[in-house]
Amino acid sequence: MDTAPLLDIQAVRKSFPKPDGGELLVLEGVDLKLQEGEIVGLLGRSGSGKSTLLRLIAGLSFPAAGSISYLGQAVTEPPSGIAMVFQSFALFPWLTVHENVEIGLEALGLPREEIHRRSLEAIDLIGLDGFESAYPRELSGGMRQRVGFARALVVNPNILLMDEPFSALDVLTAETLRTDFLDLWSEGQLPIKGVILVTHNIEEAVLMCDRILVFGSNPGRILNDIRVDLPQPRDRLDPGFRDLVERIYVEMTAKPPAEGSGTRAERFPGAGIGTILPRVSSNLLSGLLEAVAGAPYAGEADLPVIAASLHMEIDDLFPVAETLQMLRFAELVGGDIRLIPEGKRFAQADVDERKQLFAKHLLTYVALAAHIRRILDERPTHRAPWSRFSDELEDHMSPDAAEKTLRAIISWGRYGEVFAYNDETQNFNLENP
Repeated sequence: MDTAPLLDIQAVRKSFPKPDGGELLVLEGVDLKLQEGEIVGLLGRSGSGKSTLLRLIAGLSFPAAGSISYLGQAVTEPPSGIAMVFQSFALFPWLTVHENVEIGLEALGLPREEIHRRSLEAIDLIGLDGFESAYPRELSGGMRQRVGFARALVVNPNILLMDEPFSALDVLTAETLRTDFLDLWSEGQLPIKGVILVTHNIEEAVLMCDRILVFGSNPGRILNDIRVDLPQPRDRLDPGFRDLVERIYVEMTAKPPAEGSGTRAERFPGAGIGTILPRVSSNLLSGLLEAVAGAPYAGEADLPVIAASLHMEIDDLFPVAETLQMLRFAELVGGDIRLIPEGKRFAQADVDERKQLFAKHLLTYVALAAHIRRILDERPTHRAPWSRFSDELEDHMSPDAAEKTLRAIISWGRYGEVFAYNDETQNFNLENP
């Protein structure tokens, strides 16, 4: 018989109001159960609602529909048994390590002696014994994040929420902190019963988690619940580890079948005017094309392999790869990136030919670029204000997404010499100095 879960989330929906009176749907139909002894990873790209879900669990925000219960009780305010570690260190710079950790206990109204004792125990547990009197400015990034862990653990929570806690650290420091955390967890030294980890690092998720929930975007939803049966400690070079990483890459690059369309249409999704465009520079696009075209890939690369060789994570690699797919220079199939003939041609071309080829594909396959160019061609002054297009985009997306989309199209338009933009006057134009 299954034991009652620490956390039970059912059909959660979350949206935020838009200035035009509509709503921006962030999460839809999210179900999640956290059992005692589990580390559950929420894996997905930026904008998939993972951090929003953590805020709902922590009682810092509330769902528009669905339910969240902790130990059988509905979450209607921040529960006392749930603590969080943030991506940013979130320390008070004017307080010492000891004082930063103590502050997590002071709100509980405990006796001063107990606050002092428990904070020292937490500092010792997390490996900062000797640094109690140091200020955050005296600590490395890894040490500051250890203080964040100590402050969360000192209240003896049942559930620890971790919002990309290692992403602000260098590679070696992050690896050390992950290993230390897993050692303490496996040895039963941590005062917690369950962990939810938000990450966009696939290898980190496979390394740490018992289950991985793969999130999709727009709105955020769970695409798959993957159990990780590999024993701890896990070896990144183990074939089972690599196979699972590959499987997750395939899951995250798969496109849902388009109704009434064939496989080629599915691999090459449209980019209508209402499509949110990623801020990806032409240098990154050119660089990935050149890398895949060159040795040892010769036009086709396994995404986890090339991500490792280029030291790129999901949020770095996927927008570049998907933009190349949108522009019909490459296709994403089964966790691989494969150059199509025009992508190979681009990789081998000189600067001028690259620009001409990019301009052709931009105007052909990105509706917003063609729309802006058509408006500029039709106007006698060949000018149009930023607001002409931002207002139009905000019918389809949030103001923030509209700004990012316009910044992306400006960068691509400049590279292809399709149109120009004057940031001082906030005008699009056809001038080419």
